[in-house]
Amino acid sequence: MAFKARFVAGLALRVLLLLAASFVLFETLRRPGFGAARILAACLAAWALAELWRYIQRTNRELARFLEALRLGDLSQSFSHRAAGSGFAEVGEALDLGIRRLREERQKLNDASRFFEAVLDDAPTPLLTVDDQGRVELANKAARRLFVRHQGVRVEDFRDYGDAFAKALADQAIGQPKLVPLMLDGVPQTAMLTAAAVQRLGGFVRVVAVQPIQGELNAVEIAAQSDLVRVLTHEIMNSMTPVTSLAHSAASLMAEADRGDDAAVSDARAAVETLARRADGVMGFVESYRQISRTPEVRRRLFEASPWARELESLFRASGASQGVDFTLAIAPVTLALDIDPDLMCQVLLNLLKNGAEAAREQPSPAVWLSFKGLARGRVQIDVADNGAGVPEGLRQDVFLPFFTTKAKGSGVGLSLARQVVLSHGGSIAISDRDGGGALFRIVL
Repeated sequence: MAFKARFVAGLALRVLLLLAASFVLFETLRRPGFGAARILAACLAAWALAELWRYIQRTNRELARFLEALRLGDLSQSFSHRAAGSGFAEVGEALDLGIRRLREERQKLNDASRFFEAVLDDAPTPLLTVDDQGRVELANKAARRLFVRHQGVRVEDFRDYGDAFAKALADQAIGQPKLVPLMLDGVPQTAMLTAAAVQRLGGFVRVVAVQPIQGELNAVEIAAQSDLVRVLTHEIMNSMTPVTSLAHSAASLMAEADRGDDAAVSDARAAVETLARRADGVMGFVESYRQISRTPEVRRRLFEASPWARELESLFRASGASQGVDFTLAIAPVTLALDIDPDLMCQVLLNLLKNGAEAAREQPSPAVWLSFKGLARGRVQIDVADNGAGVPEGLRQDVFLPFFTTKAKGSGVGLSLARQVVLSHGGSIAISDRDGGGALFRIVL
């Protein structure tokens, strides 16, 4: 109301000035001899008219400038005119208040945008976006850490992580989780993919969450195996303990009764002693499997790989399995450091080397290889290879199962324990073919 009253007062004053100047001009025009007064009156009338026009247009100009600033997104404008008078200070203050509110809203939106960008970028789950042209972008840090092997932004460029993974990225399915094989550091993993459609810049993109779950699957599998083995060995031990005790007692009694003059007694003694030995063998066999039900306790420490690997080489060469088998050790870089349990990993690698040496003995020039290689993000790749017959593809997952063995005298414990140790380190172990023939066990830690 104050602005309206001042505006009307100012407008009335300027109209009166214009009327007065016009009246004076009219009077000077009616009367001769007032040349100078006529010119002065004409100037006064022109000034009054201009002042009235400027007064009326001032608000329009300020409003136009305000709207132009909004159109261009320029929120730094100021509209205060403290000295203008006649209510225009109130107009400027109102426009300034509007600009300040818009600046505050923009700041809130920017803060919210930065917050959500930070949440997205620091989310632990790798996220990718795929647009309708097939362009794939790594949306956060987790994705950029996980997908480091490929070059390019097309779906086809992601075949470095497996054909199944690239096919899943190209799939248009939304919202349905699926398990997909994923190759990471040359080791097959399992990942769960979930996609959602999000609108961006007038179009839609698919946001794909990639959650590697091989570690969780391995933990569940190992726990199930351990529970099964623990139950089976417990029941077998409970049943076999009295059988073994009775067999040894019977063998002792038969040894006392056998004087060597009765063939039937001698045969019975031999049968009972065989039964006792077999009972001992079964008990030893079951006892070896009880190791699988115990989760290895990992005591990690950081140390140089080279001296530890040389010690491992000496242990292998001192074993009977190394006789006649060529051994090659490689470490890259030579300053490589390992963050592992040296005792548990030594047991794993010695077992793998011995298995490789046994498999290679069938070749004219048996050989085994042990290599350590540093990978990106502080990871380490350990390869144990041989030039034997290799492991058939259909058996490559079975060899890590408890009780499974391809050896006539094998117990099926070694590789299962090796897998448990590797998984307890948060790593992975897989089998593939060695270039040139033979088996390759790859451990990534």
